Amino acid sequence: MLEVSEDVRAEIGDDEAESLLAGAHAPDAYDCTSCRQPGDSLREPTSTVLFVGDETAVLAFAHARCVPSQVVPVDEQQLRGAVESISQGVTAVPAQPTAPVAPEPVVEVSIPEPITAPPVSPPGRPQPAVLGVTCGIVLCGDTQHAALVVEPTGPVGRPGSALGEDEFLSLLTEHGFQLVQDVNQAPARPRAGWSVLMAMGQLHAILQPSATGGSAAWWQAHQPLQVTPGWRAAAARKSEVIMYAVPAGTIGRQPREDLLRIAMDRAAARGLLAAGMLPLAGT
Repeated sequence: MLEVSEDVRAEIGDDEAESLLAGAHAPDAYDCTSCRQPGDSLREPTSTVLFVGDETAVLAFAHARCVPSQVVPVDEQQLRGAVESISQGVTAVPAQPTAPVAPEPVVEVSIPEPITAPPVSPPGRPQPAVLGVTCGIVLCGDTQHAALVVEPTGPVGRPGSALGEDEFLSLLTEHGFQLVQDVNQAPARPRAGWSVLMAMGQLHAILQPSATGGSAAWWQAHQPLQVTPGWRAAAARKSEVIMYAVPAGTIGRQPREDLLRIAMDRAAARGLLAAGMLPLAGT
């Protein structure tokens, strides 16, 4: 009951795709690359998910109810690290040299310890700014949403500006993020090209539109990060994640989700909270 999308077929070739569909290389039992729960390709619809790096490609399997068959671009180094840690349910296949894929990393975070990302460039800023990212569940009305809260460790200015003014929120609103007046209201999506990248159940990065087309990493974790099962389930259920952003020093480290929500409500009341609904990329 295997499903192989046209994108996956184009990467692995018709012969490999037909072998998979015939059951030659597909495992009967596997751990779903999305929900991490056991699956049975003989009894339930199963998606083939191809993770592609610069030189390596890894074929994994997922419940079709969790994610469709698809190709997920991943940073080569992260992909090699994942291959070393996987003991079953994954098949290595040769990457097609005629279809190079630009790496697109992903990241995930846990609520007690907000994660400080390595230097990355916010929109329109060539100089690095260190971003801290915290992951938690946010209630908008009666609906639980997986959320990321992004806060720089210092002011973020515009390129070439010597005024020292913090333009972090202005730079994001120019990309379609909106100032939040009420956290209970789910935000709209920003410009196309923004997304949250997950691979093999881990959070890798926040992606932004690339000037050359497609997406590039706006924020990337030092290494793929584990998220809680509840966060992962909330993200997978709606296939989207809310990204909130605040200027440096607005929220800080909050040890519990209820305290994080209080800090977010206060930031919104002060006009210091921006947000956008980002689609979930990968699994």
